[in-house]
Amino acid sequence: MTYRSFQLEPTIAKDVNYNIYEKLASKYGMSIEQAKGNVESMVQMARSEGLEFQMDTQILTNTFDAHRLTIFAKNKGLMHEMTERILKAYFTESKHIGDHESLMSLAEDVGLDRKEVNELLNSNKMEEEVLEDIREATQLGIQSVPFFLINRKYSLTGAQPTDVFVLALEKILNEYGANAD
Repeated sequence: MTYRSFQLEPTIAKDVNYNIYEKLASKYGMSIEQAKGNVESMVQMARSEGLEFQMDTQILTNTFDAHRLTIFAKNKGLMHEMTERILKAYFTESKHIGDHESLMSLAEDVGLDRKEVNELLNSNKMEEEVLEDIREATQLGIQSVPFFLINRKYSLTGAQPTDVFVLALEKILNEYGANAD
């Protein structure tokens, strides 16, 4: 299984003074204990797919520059590799993915040129592309991650077990099959 999505939060600072449990409790109006339970469920689901999430040591940060780097990597044919590397660094390795030095190292890991990445991160390149993605997500009503949109019509939100995806895809295929000419 691979990592699929990460958060777009252009309005928060690069360094924050709260943890994932406090953030979720505040965002969703739940207790810290409920947030811990929800996170533990996600950690267990990830573990069952071979992923080791380290949520207690995760460094919350603004991911805007990580998104710019991902678009840069897309233009170099390395979007999948860059996305996977950033998400592994964030969820499994507890790396600071808002820090330019960290991002440059991660970019090197997938074969991008450190100098080019440094120039990107110290400019406003790719900002408009990320902002357009945010606008589109807002127009589509996306308010959380992960969020999966199929054919711009069907959606699944949150970390879901594989069987939920299978059932949803079967339902969609059946609907399309019923409407096919």
